[in-house]
Amino acid sequence: MLAQSKRDLAIAAIVVFCVSVGLYLDGDCTRTEQYFLGAIAWCFLFGLLQFETPAIRMQVGVAVAVATLCEYSFAPLYHIYTYRFDNVPAYVPPGHGMVYLTAVALARSVLFERYGTHIERVTLVIGACWALWGVTYAERTDTGGAVLFLVFCAFFFVGRSPLLYIAAFYITSYLEIVGTYSGTWAWAVHWPSWGQLPQANPPSGIAAGYCFLDTIALFGAPIVMRFITYCGMAFRRQPVPMRVIQAPSARDSR
Repeated sequence: MLAQSKRDLAIAAIVVFCVSVGLYLDGDCTRTEQYFLGAIAWCFLFGLLQFETPAIRMQVGVAVAVATLCEYSFAPLYHIYTYRFDNVPAYVPPGHGMVYLTAVALARSVLFERYGTHIERVTLVIGACWALWGVTYAERTDTGGAVLFLVFCAFFFVGRSPLLYIAAFYITSYLEIVGTYSGTWAWAVHWPSWGQLPQANPPSGIAAGYCFLDTIALFGAPIVMRFITYCGMAFRRQPVPMRVIQAPSARDSR
C-alpha cells in the first residue's frame, strides 16, 4: 500500500510539473509549437497509464473524450473562455486526462485516506473564502464563480466520490490560476448565458466543471466497457450453420 501511495503522489507531482512547465511555455509559443507540446503531453499520459487498471484507463479515455467535446463547445463556439489563438491547443485533450488521473491518484492515496476529513474541511473553507472574496472585494465581480462553488458543494455532499472532487478542486484551481496568469487563456467577463453572470479570471468555483467531468467518467466508463465486451462477443460468435434443403429431382418425384 505504501508503494502504491508513493506512486500516486508521484503521479500528482509529475502532472503538476507538466502543467507548470507546459503552460509557461505556451504563454509565448507558436501554433506549431503547441502541436509539439501536445505530442509530449500524450506521451506523458500514455506513460502514466501503463500501470493503471483497464477500468482507470477507460475512465481517463471517457474524460478525455467528453472534455474535448466541451472544449470545442465552450471556447471557439460560445467563448466562455478564449485561448491565445482562439483555438483549442493540442495539449489540452491529453491534459484533461492527466488532470483526471491526478484527481484519482490523490483520492486513493494514503494521504487522503488518512486525513480525508481534515482535507475536506480545509477545502470547503478555502473554497468558501475564495467565493466570498470574489463577490465582495475582487476586481472583477465573480458571481458566476460563487454559483459554481455552490454546485461544487452539491457534488461534495451528494456525490459518491467526495475525495475525488476534493482532489479535483486542488489540481483544477492550480492549473486555472497558472493558465490565466501566464495568458494561455482568459475567461469572459460575463457568462454568455445564465443571465450574463459576471465572473472572474478564473472563476472561484471552476472545480465544479471537473466534478461534472469526473462523474461522467465514473459512470460512463463501465457502460463503455460493457458495450465493447458485448461487441467483442458478438464479433467472435460463430454463425449458426444453415441446413441446405435441396429441391427434389425429377427421378425422386416419380
